[in-house]
Amino acid sequence: METDGCNALPARYLDRVDPRARVLLAIGVVGVVAVAGRFLTLGAALAGALVCAAVSGNPWRLLRRRLAALNAVLLLVAVVLPLTTEGTPVFHAGARPYTREGLLTAAAVVLKGNAIVLASIGLLGTLPAATLGHVLSHFYVPDKLVQLTVFTVRYLDVFRREYTRLRAAMRVRGFRPGVNRHTYRSFGYLAGMLLVRSLDRSERIAAAMKCRGFRGRYYLLDHFAFSPARDVPFAVAAALAVLALAWLEWA
Repeated sequence: METDGCNALPARYLDRVDPRARVLLAIGVVGVVAVAGRFLTLGAALAGALVCAAVSGNPWRLLRRRLAALNAVLLLVAVVLPLTTEGTPVFHAGARPYTREGLLTAAAVVLKGNAIVLASIGLLGTLPAATLGHVLSHFYVPDKLVQLTVFTVRYLDVFRREYTRLRAAMRVRGFRPGVNRHTYRSFGYLAGMLLVRSLDRSERIAAAMKCRGFRGRYYLLDHFAFSPARDVPFAVAAALAVLALAWLEWA
């Protein structure tokens, strides 16, 4: 895990906190932000999420990359939503009016999306996939769903590396994408190769797991220990933060 000097201490503290408390806080924050409609609540949630992401120990390069991908999608929503929402026109784009209600809704969507992603990265971004699966098992999530979650998180990076390797092989062979039939066919072959290789890798992984005694259950060898000195202050602060957001929204 990459950290810098200004956030190493908070990151170490957050890593020592019981992962169950971190997951519960993430669920609470995401739940309140998802249903919130007041800009005061969304602004406070975004500010808190920024602080949480800053002290989490995640590299800023990773945060910028993920936020760039998210906001590219949200920008499209912010452009289209005011055109399709009825209300008071503010200005016109050609013959179509941009409505005040649509602009406010688009702004709320942008704030919600960034607050939820930043809070999730800050609280859960440094949790290993196995630890997250362990937490879900403690919350009595069905074993099959736990296994799907752990394997998905674990092998998304493997899938990305395989895609990068195949794209590099295409570039070495002189492939340059364009708007033509050859490009469409090449990307179709790329998608097919990814599916075939993923199926082959999944069969090999399943065989390796069976050789090691896997019987369809997520076994818990170690258990978390809730520390009053370390976890109670975090739990109290987390509960107060969620209650403060709820109070801002519904008071």
